[in-house]
Amino acid sequence: MLELKDVHVVHKARSGGVFSRDRVHALTAADLTIGRGETVGVVGESGCGKSTLAKVLVGLQRPTSGTASFLGRDLWSLKESERRALVGSSIGMIFQDPSTALNRRLPIRQVLRDPLDVHRRGTPAERDARVRELLDLVGLPASVADVLPSQLSGGQRQRVAVARALALEPTLLIADEPTSALDVSVRAQILNLLLDLKERLGLALVFVSHDIQTVRRMSDRVVTMYLGRIVEQTPAHAVPLRARHPYTRALFSATPGLISPINPIPLVGSVPSATRPPSGCPFRTRCWRADEVCGAAWPAARSDDDHLFHCHHPVAAGATDLELIQERA
Repeated sequence: MLELKDVHVVHKARSGGVFSRDRVHALTAADLTIGRGETVGVVGESGCGKSTLAKVLVGLQRPTSGTASFLGRDLWSLKESERRALVGSSIGMIFQDPSTALNRRLPIRQVLRDPLDVHRRGTPAERDARVRELLDLVGLPASVADVLPSQLSGGQRQRVAVARALALEPTLLIADEPTSALDVSVRAQILNLLLDLKERLGLALVFVSHDIQTVRRMSDRVVTMYLGRIVEQTPAHAVPLRARHPYTRALFSATPGLISPINPIPLVGSVPSATRPPSGCPFRTRCWRADEVCGAAWPAARSDDDHLFHCHHPVAAGATDLELIQERA
């Protein structure tokens, strides 16, 4: 359905003065495919490029180089009107904070009608009917149509954001941290809503989140990012014990579970600057397995059964966190 090939996104740095030539490498050599009906979770530390990846997938961010194709068509070789029609009608996006994602001056009725008006879907009466249908779809009463976003709770606003993303019946939904701005008690409701809608409507879903355990439970495949690079793509049922990249193992080891104890694999140092990323593998400055080979070149993609990883010295499949902690020591 959607494919990225060798996608790079580089921004000009805002610091360093007028004559600064610093560049922020927000996304580097990204290769990713999204299949029909598939749920792909994207995880990684803050600043690793997750939101940039989401914006590329939804056509909001033009790659500096590389191609982003949807249904076999290169999005950025299309005319703007063609790209808007293709992306707008086929891909929906749910943003992180519903309080800023919705126009606070418009009633909910108009918020949900806007996509229908822009893409000229149906008659005015059919658009009003679609608004009522969307509210019912996300479990909100019809009376919500006449209120402003500020009169709703955070969970209700996010339900409206989900409804807006579904207004044009897309086949792909991009959710960028859809529950991070919500109370814990509301998060489960929104996550269950997304899963229910995915099954009922046959959607493909890209779920970007810091909540690693939630990503693992919601996804078919987990994509791990580090400093703008996709370092591993793992079937959700195989993480964490069968993940092969050291960073993926360290990331999941630091995440609390309901039953198993936490045995975090310690990482020394901070994430390097995206303006001057390390040579070779970007994780080498914090990796206990790194050597001179890791600094020489970015590791080529390696496959193991049905998952992909970039690492010169991968972790053995099935190694426990305690074994890796002892190895790290």
